Amino acid sequence: MNAQQVRQAQDKARRMLEAARIVITAAESASLEVADFGLGELDRTGLELITYVNNDVYCAKELVMFPRQTCPEHRHPPVEGRRGKMETFRCRWGRVYLYVEGKPTEPIKAVIPAGGEPYYTVRREIVLEPGMQHTIASDTLHWFQAGEEGAIVSEFSSTSSDECDIFTDPRIVRAPKITD
Repeated sequence: MNAQQVRQAQDKARRMLEAARIVITAAESASLEVADFGLGELDRTGLELITYVNNDVYCAKELVMFPRQTCPEHRHPPVEGRRGKMETFRCRWGRVYLYVEGKPTEPIKAVIPAGGEPYYTVRREIVLEPGMQHTIASDTLHWFQAGEEGAIVSEFSSTSSDECDIFTDPRIVRAPKITD
């Protein structure tokens, strides 16, 4: 991604937060991260996020997802003797299709990004609407996709070590470089 694409995604995410009446500070707005996972297809695969706090005990984030945008399948393994991250997703706005290990749902409501089909292996579907939440156990494969209007999800978790996440898709780069 280039810097202009990042700014455009940040602006779109800020507008979504404002429309959902989720107030963020100027510092949070300035720190809004755009993750395209190195695939260069942000509208299909990626997310925008604000980390409110991440310390050695807990983490809180706001995840903004554009319509049908997908966070690819991954898990949070143990890190430095600590259990992998356990996280609770609470839908604040829109609809989220969350997929975890377990008995597959057929057919699923999400649209798997073209070319990535082999890398979306878990299919137990959990649909989250505003006010609904689901907790994902440590080291559990999962992925999620926003509905037709997009979605905003509050994430509450144990310490986050995103750089240690293990993605099913070997093409994924968690912190891709931004070009000028």
